[in-house]
Amino acid sequence: MRRLLLLAPLLLSAAPDPEGARLRARADSVTIARDDWGIAHIRGQTDADAVFGMIYAQAEDDFPRIEANYLTALGRTAEADGEGAIWADLRQRLWNDPERLKADYARAPAWLRKLCQGWADGLNLYLQTHPTVHPRVLTRFEPWMPLAFSEGSIGGDIERVPLTQLRSFYEGRQLAWTADERGRIFHEPKGSNGIAIAPARTRDGHALLLINPHTSFFFRAEQQVTSGEGLNAYGAATWGQFFIYQGWNPDAGWMHTSSGVDNVDEFAEDVTGSRYRYGQEQRRLTTRAVTIRFRRGNGSVGLRTFTTYATHHGPITRAEGGRWIATALMNRPLAALEQSFLRTKTRNLAGYTKVAGLQANSSNNTLFADRKGEIAFLMPQFMPVRDARFDYTRPVDGSDPATGWHGLHSLSSLPQAVQPSSGWAYNSNDAPWSAAGAGSINQATYPGYFDQVGRNARTLHALELLQKTAPSPWTLDKLVGAAFDTRLPAFDILLPRLTAAWATLAPSDPRRAALAQPVMLLKNWDRRWGTESTATSLAVFWGEELFEATGGGGARSLARFDMAAAAPDEVQLAVLSRAVARLNADFGRWQVPWGEINRFQRNDGAIVQRFDDNKPSLPVGFPSAQWGTLASFGGKRYPGTRRYYGTSGNSFVAAVEFGPRVRARAVTAGGESGDPASPHFNDQATRYATGALRPVYFWPDELRGHIEREYRPGR
Repeated sequence: MRRLLLLAPLLLSAAPDPEGARLRARADSVTIARDDWGIAHIRGQTDADAVFGMIYAQAEDDFPRIEANYLTALGRTAEADGEGAIWADLRQRLWNDPERLKADYARAPAWLRKLCQGWADGLNLYLQTHPTVHPRVLTRFEPWMPLAFSEGSIGGDIERVPLTQLRSFYEGRQLAWTADERGRIFHEPKGSNGIAIAPARTRDGHALLLINPHTSFFFRAEQQVTSGEGLNAYGAATWGQFFIYQGWNPDAGWMHTSSGVDNVDEFAEDVTGSRYRYGQEQRRLTTRAVTIRFRRGNGSVGLRTFTTYATHHGPITRAEGGRWIATALMNRPLAALEQSFLRTKTRNLAGYTKVAGLQANSSNNTLFADRKGEIAFLMPQFMPVRDARFDYTRPVDGSDPATGWHGLHSLSSLPQAVQPSSGWAYNSNDAPWSAAGAGSINQATYPGYFDQVGRNARTLHALELLQKTAPSPWTLDKLVGAAFDTRLPAFDILLPRLTAAWATLAPSDPRRAALAQPVMLLKNWDRRWGTESTATSLAVFWGEELFEATGGGGARSLARFDMAAAAPDEVQLAVLSRAVARLNADFGRWQVPWGEINRFQRNDGAIVQRFDDNKPSLPVGFPSAQWGTLASFGGKRYPGTRRYYGTSGNSFVAAVEFGPRVRARAVTAGGESGDPASPHFNDQATRYATGALRPVYFWPDELRGHIEREYRPGR
């Protein structure tokens, strides 16, 4: 007996591991080559093998961000963060029902199920081979899970549902809307810039594409993914997703910008008991129990179960005026995942448009260019047809069938600019009407719901760059220069009123002498940013004070600047005095170079990092996109800091030329790895801050000589 007991541990340790053996065998079909920037170039025998390697490489670089994205998408964040996340989880689960997602996976085409299985295998192999990595919640990944996170956008449409009102409805107590939910809080612009230039406007006769997403820093991985089945895509992939969201292949490129379309609507429902009125009918409400798990402060697990309601319009998300409000939005995870992957393999505009026919893109404008010389601006393809008599920016009467969605607009009926005569197309999260020049798309022929944002300050900048008379031909270098052009056109709107207000002061007014130097600095400024520019510092501080005083709120359009510029003279001068005082208090003088204030800092791998004026940082010349700069750096002060530190804006920047052999340059905020111990944690920071894009190693001969390590996943 003693001998048998001694042998037992040996027998247990030798127990077969068929799952581990399968995953390790699968890794034999995948090679990962890390270049000298740490960027993964993945090669798989099949597309599914490439996905396996792609997600494994992402996990190596930043598993915590992958897990965080899926906790959000699956509505399981409260299991990690505690009870405060319950309402965001409930909101997510109103649409992302795991049982429905599993059913979608079961009916998915075989090729997509293979990709999803490759995704799950890659993450599970990573966890098996990295025992020191401790997931907060997700210890195993299932192949249906990618359907919960099938678009690569900054935030899903679901996030438009106000959490306070969702809680009010499902907890049965009244909570006030927050100022943020009412749109009264200014948020740093997030979105993107995209520019496509046709061969006729370029020096070498090749189409060009600018890819310039404005997202949270470290939001996406830079990767190249290739397979023996024709996949060869390079660009930015949102952590946890198995498709290149913004990028290119040997023949075509695609850049997505957040759109201003209105395709999320609210319907006010007449509910009596378990039924709601629709025309002459009394329809039964759909009910479903949703249980949210959450972590208690002592580490134990709590449960809260909610009975949720829905009409044919969508889930009930709040109440208003005695009526229940249902929210309608795109909920097509299977088609969205198909479209997101398939477009990375398209070779020309016709192929891209065919994939767009899945109509499962609800939030992205697209700038497209290809090797044939085709360029285009396209709008989101999920666009419900609605009756223009109704104002869909407010809840409409859900009991009236006329207010409902009547199918989707055909692709040909959407605003677009295909092969425009101007030779260029752009978007900066603004209205589509000037996408290829003034009047290039006739606004009068489209319902108002095709745009809800109008123009912004970047509109002025982009058109200024693209509409120059007799411009020199475009090159890759010129496109990069345009992406980092230093003009700040918003101050063309704001500053004249300030200088005029000062000029009207009487000679005896003490403000005339006190503000003379600041006013002259701004008056003589060329309205261009730069790290050595003291005028940029003063202008930004003054502009921020002016918005605070005039209640610009959450408005993102040019109306925000018109409102500020119309402020009385007394206000204009008072906020300048406050801006000067702030600079003096924080920096000991009011003439401070902008680069001393505006800084890039990456201290650790935390998703939300803490900034410190005493730790190393780099000067950044470009400020917030709100002032009209295309190159965006969303910086502000944080508790305990005087300097501004950025957390969003330019995150991945690439310029691509589609000649017979595609070539590109790119830069990523900070670096590819989320591990502070990695040499690639912050190795691109200086290039990022100065706009010095590095060559992309797209072709094997370009990569040769730049490989730091080549290996199989898990080895």
